[in-house]
Amino acid sequence: MSDSEDLFHFVEDIAEQARRRLQAWKEGQAPGASAPAPDLSTARVDLETLRSHADLAPYIDHTLLKPEARAEDVVKVAEEARQYGFATVCVNGTHVATAARVLAGTSTVPIAVVGFPLGASLPSAKAFEARESIRAGAREIDMVLNVGALKAHDYALVHQDIAAVVEASRPVPVKVILETALLTDEEKVIACSLSKAAGAAFVKTSTGFGPGGATEADVALMRRVVGDTVGVKASGGIRSAEDAMKMLRAGANRLGASASVAIVSGQSSTAKY
Repeated sequence: MSDSEDLFHFVEDIAEQARRRLQAWKEGQAPGASAPAPDLSTARVDLETLRSHADLAPYIDHTLLKPEARAEDVVKVAEEARQYGFATVCVNGTHVATAARVLAGTSTVPIAVVGFPLGASLPSAKAFEARESIRAGAREIDMVLNVGALKAHDYALVHQDIAAVVEASRPVPVKVILETALLTDEEKVIACSLSKAAGAAFVKTSTGFGPGGATEADVALMRRVVGDTVGVKASGGIRSAEDAMKMLRAGANRLGASASVAIVSGQSSTAKY
């Protein structure tokens, strides 16, 4: 049997396990296998530690992904991240070096998006983009899943796509953006299972450019599938501290938002992601 056939059968097995886990959850049963030991960087947030809106800051990826963003806009966002103590600044690859320069010497790190926002690039192109972004200073990578391949049941390609970026990014962690608004529950479960199997550190709900953003139901489903050894990032449509808390309660341990300053200030924003 060829390597490609082996991979195909391996991924098919993962997909079948994912379907069974979804069915078991719907029937109110436990997923079967016990969860691995928690990793503090990916497990659920202890909500008791959040005593004020400002305490949300370490869980927020302060985000600027607008196509019209200029270098001075990135500098402003990075300076806000320094001021408020956000976990990261998430930008397009062309702006990573600027963000890295402003964030130097702080605990806030730059994220680069890869294959953004459609996810339809070649695996080799995504891997190259990840390597170049890391060379420019990225310390986390948020890649977009190949949604079309997932819907076509080409699970081997989905796995290959994620694994190529994970390998190109080592040791930098990779988050996989599922674009959940385009997926059925079964597809979400399969996507999470494939992401985990390919070595992703996180699964993430949305790009913010699709037909919908994060929902509590999707976050809860994703957390149930990946357990505590893979993180869950909720992104898209989080515009207030109340929104943020809903996602954390559902199981997210990272939040992607452009309204980060409003969130930690106890305000609400109408700005788009």
